Amino acid sequence: MKTASVKELKTELSHLNSSELVNLCLTLSRFKKENKELLTYLLFEAEDEEHFIADVKEEVHQLFLEINTHSYYYIKKSIRKILRLLKKYIRYSKKKSTAVELLLYFLEEMTQLSPPYQQNVTLTNLVERQVALIRKDMATLHPDLQYDYTLELRRILPSMK
Repeated sequence: MKTASVKELKTELSHLNSSELVNLCLTLSRFKKENKELLTYLLFEAEDEEHFIADVKEEVHQLFLEINTHSYYYIKKSIRKILRLLKKYIRYSKKKSTAVELLLYFLEEMTQLSPPYQQNVTLTNLVERQVALIRKDMATLHPDLQYDYTLELRRILPSMK
């Protein structure tokens, strides 16, 4: 089966009435958990971004508490899992300020991790990649927000200039 382009889908969807669109959305949500999560975000949480960010931060905090810290192997697996989840939520939002805020929170949780991530090269590189991503996203924001987020980044990671 050949997949239609976004333009073709948009054209075809514009010809449908509202009840047919609702049925299509519900059918789409049955196939993948991610589709259902995205639909939930768009319908219920997109209006209140602050609440969405707070919920995601709470979920990330709980996941950090559940990390098995007996071995760096398990720490790395857990950190990657948390980061995958965070990136998914960032993709849902599509807002650079949300991305920066959530990644800053991720870094803050990483600095409180015991044993310290600095003793592992893989985790250190992972943190450096996230800092680079934060700086890239910050460059597109308003200068006042850039300044605030830069101060926050320096507070979290004083060694990163």
